[in-house]
Amino acid sequence: MNTPTRQRRTRAAAPAGPDARGTELELEVGPVAHGGHCVARHEGRVVFVRHALPGERVVARVTEGAEGAKFWRADAVRVLQADEARVEPPCPVARPGLCGGCDFQHATPAKQRELKASVVAEQFHRLADLDLDVTVEEVPHERADGLRWRTRTQFAVDAEGRTGLRKHRSHEVVPLADCPISTEPVVGSGVLEARFGNVETVEVAAGSDGAAPLVVVTPDGDRHAHLPKLPDASVAVRTADGLHRVSGRTWVGERITVGGRDHAFRVGGAGFWQVHPAAPAVLGETVLAALQVQPGESALDLYSGVGLFTALLADAVGQDGSVLAVEGDERAVRDARKSLHEQRHVELWAGAVEEALADDELTGRRTDVVVLDPPRTGAGRTVVAGIAALAPRAIAYVACDPAALARDTAFLAGHGYVLDGLRAFDLFPHTHHVECVATFVRG
Repeated sequence: MNTPTRQRRTRAAAPAGPDARGTELELEVGPVAHGGHCVARHEGRVVFVRHALPGERVVARVTEGAEGAKFWRADAVRVLQADEARVEPPCPVARPGLCGGCDFQHATPAKQRELKASVVAEQFHRLADLDLDVTVEEVPHERADGLRWRTRTQFAVDAEGRTGLRKHRSHEVVPLADCPISTEPVVGSGVLEARFGNVETVEVAAGSDGAAPLVVVTPDGDRHAHLPKLPDASVAVRTADGLHRVSGRTWVGERITVGGRDHAFRVGGAGFWQVHPAAPAVLGETVLAALQVQPGESALDLYSGVGLFTALLADAVGQDGSVLAVEGDERAVRDARKSLHEQRHVELWAGAVEEALADDELTGRRTDVVVLDPPRTGAGRTVVAGIAALAPRAIAYVACDPAALARDTAFLAGHGYVLDGLRAFDLFPHTHHVECVATFVRG
């Protein structure tokens, strides 16, 4: 798909005023950066360009361009010289000025993984002073095109009651007839055809147990939500005082098999669960292989959610071992208790991880291995120090943000823990997101 073009200097199609929004620039696209865009330069200023690939020559329209800003943002609206990995986006709204949900639909799946590997390596070089050879691994999926994998999608609702997704860095909603990265049960729930009233968001979660998907509606402020009939889904309304059942059940069921053992989990109210169908088993197997947990050991699971890693650690340590799981969301802890009630050697704490790590009951017990799966912001300096103070022989860190992981890697190094292994997985095809599992041991 290489298109010849005459060589010329990067220039603006029109003089840039105090705000350059709408100005079109001809740019040579540089490397990919963290956040789903590539880096280019115009007259010495950095321009972050979406819908482009490294090495391309594009015409980009400025979307954020204040005169004194250190950088501008832009969308590639025309491609003058294309990378050979460029493809037509499979979704009609995965284009400049439209849906902001997918960053890389204009690249082949293999190219997407290459871009993500570059980002992970760059973050570790910049934030942890480590030069790593990173490979982002493809995960098992029934489709090679990277579509129909998202089992949980949060849709926004526009002023006319239509569901869709927001534009990039905007509150404006792009109505959707389909979301090609969402699974058939999600798009088949009926929310994309329905009209809602006084509703801010509509979350759809489809569990792996085959039951009807759960639709969780969040009203717009204190106003009463007007809901359509959704005969193919369970429906609940989320308010400040909790989740209220409308029809069906207020939770979804998840089932995985790891190490030849089956596990069932209850996830209430569209709570956190990995969105790719293969993710729970892939991450679980990776964590266990990295830690090499032994029978009789004592394990700590931080940010444990509904107990995915808790259950797997309980199997690994056996009845002679112990697992302590800490989770800040009390609803998730209640779900974990329902799923793990037969595991007598598992203890569940509801509360902040920082506070748990300072608790005398935890600091006074032996901890052999630690698993942590923090939110996108990462663990941070205080949590890292608390983990290191327990002196575990190994730590497995599951991260959805490579920048936060690299930063925390540097913090761990300051406490004598070195990176012993890193695997990265393409669990979010067509987006810039990537999931990593890092293993640390005492140096």
